[in-house]
Formats: sequence, structure tokens, C-alpha cells
Amino acid sequence: MRKKRIAAILAAVMLASVAGCGAQGGENAASQNTDGNGVEESSEAAGADEGETVAEGAKGSLEIWTMFTGADGAAFPDIVDAYNATNPDYTVIHRPMEAEDLYLKLQMAESSGEGIPDMAMNHIERVPLYQEQGRILDLTPYLEKADIRKENYNAKAWEMTDLGGGHYGVPLDVHSYILWVNMDLYEKYGLTDLDDGVLTWDEVAKTAEVLKASGDGVIPIGLSWYRPIFLSSYAQMGGTLSEDGVNPSFNNETAAAVLQQYADMVSAGYTQKDGEDSWKAFLGGNVLYEPEGIWTYNAVRDSGLNIKAFDFPVFDPSAKGNWTSSHQFTIPVQPQQDEERIMACLTFMKYVEEHAAGWSAAGLVPASKATLEDETFSQMPQYFLASETDELKIYNYKYYGYAVDALDKVLADMMFGKISIEDGLRQAEMETKDKIEME
Repeated sequence: MRKKRIAAILAAVMLASVAGCGAQGGENAASQNTDGNGVEESSEAAGADEGETVAEGAKGSLEIWTMFTGADGAAFPDIVDAYNATNPDYTVIHRPMEAEDLYLKLQMAESSGEGIPDMAMNHIERVPLYQEQGRILDLTPYLEKADIRKENYNAKAWEMTDLGGGHYGVPLDVHSYILWVNMDLYEKYGLTDLDDGVLTWDEVAKTAEVLKASGDGVIPIGLSWYRPIFLSSYAQMGGTLSEDGVNPSFNNETAAAVLQQYADMVSAGYTQKDGEDSWKAFLGGNVLYEPEGIWTYNAVRDSGLNIKAFDFPVFDPSAKGNWTSSHQFTIPVQPQQDEERIMACLTFMKYVEEHAAGWSAAGLVPASKATLEDETFSQMPQYFLASETDELKIYNYKYYGYAVDALDKVLADMMFGKISIEDGLRQAEMETKDKIEME
């Protein structure tokens, strides 16, 4: 089993070295998968992966690896700097890197037993598999002493890391794929689609015909990061990635119907053309509706356009749902675990809980409930998501990473008619099964 896992790591390293330069070709800038959630990489933040000078505390320092390389690449270091300014016994060194690099490097470090960070940020969908593999620490024996309590956090983000009788993550946030709307265009064309606060796909189609007839060249709706676009609609329709929690089962009629709807939109001319960047066009004022992540808030704000945030479009107004993930603090298992350092990590996490309002500046929804009462956060466009916990579509499948990596390779091709939906879904499901068999 261990030999298979190491072989898989080496294969991934070879693949990364070959595909690194062109891996994001064709996807728009907002949706390049640098943080696992479509945040565009900042070259300044990315450089921090190579080293960071932080004065050690009286007892040393702790290292945390994160995938925060975009707008969040500025907000999170501010929190770390503020914590270090309190003169803790252990200061924190932040190492940001692209999400896939983080997961690969972490697995390599754990396999070798060397260079394992004290803390690692993980997307919530990855935690169940890492827990099963024995790679992350059960925090249960330490939480009470650190005064980190379930009732202080978003319930869904906390409960999904309750696994096997233990608890394996402390949530930093929840972050969703929503709908950004150019309100100047909305008013220009006299639209009423969102007067009830919900946009249906039928309304998108009717409005698209109005815009096409105008001859203005405005794109009705952009398609950016194809993964959450598909997963949002698929979840709204009751779709799951696995019926039994182990074997992938997303090659089905529901998934095909969702993808066919997007393919029909493309062929009808409701979206950007293949190869075009809808996000840049949106920020340039030439797209009406743009599904994107709340983490793109800084780019939206800086555009100077009159843009508002709404829920992701729906098939049925009574079945809203935004694809959602959560960044989770985890503590990797070390060859020799040091309880004092574990408690120091949790002290940092507690500080973040109490100062999480600053995290909303990156456009995300802090998981700390205390933030809901913060006046600054209440003015942020994503604030409406904080009360929609029943509508957050968080996939609970331990092989989520394998499934979405496989889907990422075919979703755009299926939507833009380069391969059949039947072939694309079959290919992605088979690839997921192959990766599971290598475990």
C-alpha cells in the first residue's frame, strides 16, 4: 500500500514538471486553480513560499502551509503579523503555495517524515481521506484546554470534520461560488430577473435573447471555473459524487442533464466563446451575469463597476444552493508529536477565531460566529451567505479530490462540445476509480 502511494507521488511530481507551464491554458484569470478555489495567483505572495524572515518567539516558531496566494494572500499574512506582534512563545511563519503544490509537498514530507509543517490549511473535502490515512491529528484531547468550542463556529463547517469519533479540523471560513451581476447593464436593459432575489436558468435564457437582439455584443452570462459551475447545479438537482461514499457514481442522467444545459447555452450563444476569458470581459463591463467565487471580491471592488452579489442561478427557486468549501486548520501527524507545540498551534487558531473579521476583507465568510456581529463584515457583499447554512452545497466524499481533478480535465470540453458528455463523464469516473485503486 505504501509503495503504491509513493509511486503515485512520484508520478504526480513528473506530471507537474511537464504540465506546469500550460496547465491553465484556456481558463480565465479568476479561475486558475491556484488555491483550489479559483483564486488568481499573486507573484508577490507566491514568492513567500521560498522563505520568510520572522523573529522567533521565546520558544521558537511554528510553520503553517496555506494555499492563500491571491487576494487572501494579503489578508492572511496580516492576521499572522498581528498575532506575532502579541509576542507569543511561538511565532508563526506563513508559507503560501498553490493548492495542488501544497497537497503534493505535504504528502511527500509525510512519506519521508521530514519537513512536515506544524499546521496545514486543507479544504474540507480533503479532510476525510487524510483522516482515514492517519495523516492528520485528532484534536479532541486538546480543544477544551485551548478553549476552541464547536458552538463558536459555523455548524456545517465544524461537523464535517467530526470523523470516526474524533475531530480533525478547525474551520477558518466557508466560501461559495455565487453570481456577480453588473447592475448598470441590468438596469440598461430594463431587466426584472433578480427583483425577487433569485435568478433562474429560464430567466437567463429569456434575457440572453434580449441581449442578443440588441446587437450590443454584451455577453449574457460568463462561464469561468467549470468545476463549481457544474457542481453547484448538480448539487441543486440532488446529485452526489458517490452513492455509497466510496465508489464514484457521477456518471448518471442528472449529471448529463446539467452538462447538457450548459452545452445548450454555449451553442445558443448565451456565453463567451471557447477560449475567451469571461472574467476579464466581466471586469471590462461587457458581461451581464458572471458566476464566480466570493474570493474575487477585491477584483470586483477595484473594477469600479456597479456590481452586486446574488445566489448562484437555479433551476427551481425553491432549491437554491451555492457550491461551497471551507478552509480548515489541520495539524499533520509528526514522527514525534510535541504536545507543547500542538497547544501553541491551537493558541494561534484561537487568536484567528477572535480576530476573524479581517479575513472577510478577502471576500470570504469567516467561520467564527462572533464575526457575524462585526459591523465591517455586515457591510460586505458576501454577508448574506452567513445566514444561508442550509443552502451551502459542501460535498462530503472522501475521494472528492480525485473526482474533481478528473472532472477538471473534461468539463470545459463537454460544455464547449469538444467531446460528448457521455464520453467525458465516463472518462472522469474511470480516472477516479483508478486513483482509488492506487490507495
